[in-house]
Parts: sequence; C-alpha cells; structure tokens
Amino acid sequence: MRRDAAGRVAGRTWLAIDLPGALGLTGTMLAYLSLSSLVPAAVAVGYREPVWPFLAAGGLTGAVGLGLHRLGRRSPGPIGFREGYLVVSLTWLLAAMYAALPYLFSDDPQLSRPVDALFEGMSGFSTTGASVVVSPESMDRSLLLWRQLSQWLGGMGIIVLALAVLPRLRIGGRQMFESELPGPEVNQLAERIRDTARRLWLLYIGLTLVLIGLLLLIWLTGLDDAMSPFDAVSYALSTMPLGGFAPDAHSLEGFAAISQWVIAAFMVLAGLNFALLYRAIVRRRPGVLRRDEEARLYAVLLVAGTLVVLAELLRADLASGEAAVRQAFFQTTSLMTGTGFAITNYVSWPTLSIMAMIGLMFVGASAGSPTGSVKIVRHLLVGRMLRRELRQTIHPELVMPIRLNGQVVDERTLRAVLAFVLLYVGAFVVGAAALAIDARFSNVDIGVTETIAASAGTLGNVGPGLGFAGPMGSYAPFSDVSKLVMVGLMWIGRLEVLPVLVLLTRGYWRV
Repeated sequence: MRRDAAGRVAGRTWLAIDLPGALGLTGTMLAYLSLSSLVPAAVAVGYREPVWPFLAAGGLTGAVGLGLHRLGRRSPGPIGFREGYLVVSLTWLLAAMYAALPYLFSDDPQLSRPVDALFEGMSGFSTTGASVVVSPESMDRSLLLWRQLSQWLGGMGIIVLALAVLPRLRIGGRQMFESELPGPEVNQLAERIRDTARRLWLLYIGLTLVLIGLLLLIWLTGLDDAMSPFDAVSYALSTMPLGGFAPDAHSLEGFAAISQWVIAAFMVLAGLNFALLYRAIVRRRPGVLRRDEEARLYAVLLVAGTLVVLAELLRADLASGEAAVRQAFFQTTSLMTGTGFAITNYVSWPTLSIMAMIGLMFVGASAGSPTGSVKIVRHLLVGRMLRRELRQTIHPELVMPIRLNGQVVDERTLRAVLAFVLLYVGAFVVGAAALAIDARFSNVDIGVTETIAASAGTLGNVGPGLGFAGPMGSYAPFSDVSKLVMVGLMWIGRLEVLPVLVLLTRGYWRV
C-alpha cells in the first residue's frame, strides 16, 4: 500500500504524522544518550561506590532506545518538521525518566520515591536546578556527579533544539540567529544544522574545560580552601548549561570571593547567544557583541538589576563594600540567566530586591543560550511592537516595520512572539493557581509570593524559589501533586511551550 501526500492509504485516513519515524528517531537519540551513564559509573568505581544503578539505567534506556529505533524501520520515509515537535517533546520527557533511574536504583532515601526521582531528573535535563534533595552532601559522589552531568547534557541538547526545531514554530533558534547575525558569515556558519551544532558544541565544551581549569587553578594556588577537584568539575558542569545544581546544600556560599567572581563571569558568558560567542571568541571578532542589540540590552539589564539590589543591600545595611557588590551582581546574574546558584540566602532581603529578582525570572538571557524564560530578544521585539502601535494610533497610515539589528522582522515572527508571551504568562498563571489550590488541600504552608516564585522558577527553568524552596532550601515539602505540576512546568518551559502544546491539538494528529 502507498501513502499519498495527505497521508491517506487506499481511501483510509491515517495519522497526519509519521509516528514510526518519530519514535525511531527518538529511540536513536535515547540509545546514544544511554552511553552517558558510563561516566558516573567510572566515578563510582573510583570512589568504590555502587556501579550497578548507572549500568542498569544505561542498559534499560539503551534497550528501550534500540526497540524504538527498530520500530522506526516501518517509517515510509524521512520525517519532517511536523514530527520534530513530537520527537523533541518525547525525547526530553524520556531523558528525564532516564535521569531518574539511577536515583531510584540507588539506596539514597532522599530520591527513593518515583515522584522525587522524576522531579530531580526533569530538573536536571531541563537545566532548571530545582531540587527535592535536602542534604546533597550525604549522597554518593557518583550520584552527585550524575545530577551535574544531566544538566550539562541538557544544555547541549538545547543548542540543537534552538537550531533544528524552534525555527519551524518561528519562536527562536536559527531564525533568531539569522536576524541577530546578518551577513554572509552567518550563512557560512549555518550552512548546515549539523555543522553549526558541532561548532557550537565545541565552543560549549571548550568553555566548560576552561572553567574547570580556572577553578582547579584556584584550588592549586590555595586561593580557596573550600574548592576541590570534584567541586571544580561539578560547578563547571552546571554553570555552562545555566543549571544550578550544587553538591552542597548552601550552593556557593562557603566558597571564596574569587571562585564566586569566576563563576559569575561564566554565567554572564553562558547567557549570551552562542552564535555570537562563536564569532567573538573563535573568530576573534568581539565587536559583534557590542553591535548586537540583544547583547547590549542584556548588559544594561544586568547592570540595572545589580544597582537596584546593591542600593537595597546598602540601605538595609546587609552588606558593604566588595561583598555587597559581589552579592548583588552574583544573585542578579544567577536569577536573570536562570542558573539559580546562590552565595547568600537572599530570602531575607528587602522587598524591592525580592521583587526585582522575581521580575528577572521573567526576563531570561539571550536567545541561542541554554537559558529558559521569555528571553531578552522577545522583550525587545514586544517593546518595539508596542511603540509602533502607539505611533500608528496617532498616525494610522504610518508604515513602520520592526527591525532587529537593522534587519526587518517579518510579521509572522512578530505574531508568534506575541503568542509565545501570552501562552507563557498563561502557563505561569495556571501553574501558580494549581500550586496554590493543591497547597490548600495538602496543608502545605506556602504564601502567595512563594507560590508565584515556585511557578516562575520552574517554568522559567531558574530553580530556587522563596520560603522553604529558597536558595538554601528544597522543594521536598511540596506534595506529590505539586511536584508533578512543576515537572510539567519545567518540561514545557524548557521546550518553549509551543512544541508541547502543539501535541494537544487535534489538527496535529489528524489529516
């Protein structure tokens, strides 16, 4: 039997997508991903810890992946962008389940429950950094490294997502790269998605190695007694993907100022568009950062947020001198980029500081970076659309195209940006309402501000919230229902909302 262009065979109506092909590609990626379990397994051997949880997780995931790959042989041909939405959504969900398996197989009581393990796994691969672990110091080193590695792998996946899938929904990725980086050099850089991803991956890996090297140098020179080789690797693996997991319950609070400054600097770098970073670092053209409108606004917002928080710290006499500047800059950078690291328990800071940092959760960093949230370029475009509407109200016949870095942004992209922002705000409101309602029935002591912060922190892939879920706390007190709600928020937030919501429409599945 043959399938026609509309997906019909011999007069019968079939799915509008190539389901075997989508599942096959998902299985292939899952099979490759399963090999990552060998890294913590090797660490477990070195520390004389149980190896079997990682080998079992990798073996089970690899078997499922190969089974789905065999199913893909029934595909009538190469899959298209329509199947890409299912592939990406399903891959991230299965990756979170894969990340949860070593937690379930280990004997650590903090992650022995399936809901807690899934929460931690989704938080890892979505680079959120929210955790139900109360005392990470009591965990095996191999399990701690697995938490960090899951975030690093998730950050690599986001680069491919931004290049291959999101452009089809006109909400980010390659089309954002092209609008931000006009000229023939971008055409050479993005000649093929695979080649572009490879180059950006090399940059991602290179920056990770540089950060590890700098932290190891700090350890070797004795500038930070708290730093160790394990810490250097762990924090580098969660800094570059803007993740936020830490092998210590107090995050970076106990480390020396020099370590905190170095990690803050790399958070700033990781929050930039990786295509811009490629040109600035690899091609040695740092001027592209100065000319890029999103990068300039990114810098302005970082400075403005830091000054607001610094003024409040000085006014309330909570810190002074270099410590005040460091705390203000570090926490502003951490929350704006969605990393979630902390060097102090900012929950007790003045109200204006808390409001400023919650606001930064909705800003995000640059498109083309591993960050979550709305992202600066969308705020930039929405602001210009609002300005155009105001001017056209006065001059109805005025033609005023929206430009980004001198290039006209087409109206379909602008409509998609508005749709994304509305859906994002809607998901945040629904998530906050669900958490508040469940807290009422499960007798969890959480206020309005804490509910808002938890919804914003998980949807925006930021991590820490307020109250007991603050930077030095844990999400463990939430009920299982609330944890599952936040797993969903992390999932759709990481995939930019639309790829997941598309799967819920009848038109996606029906011809």
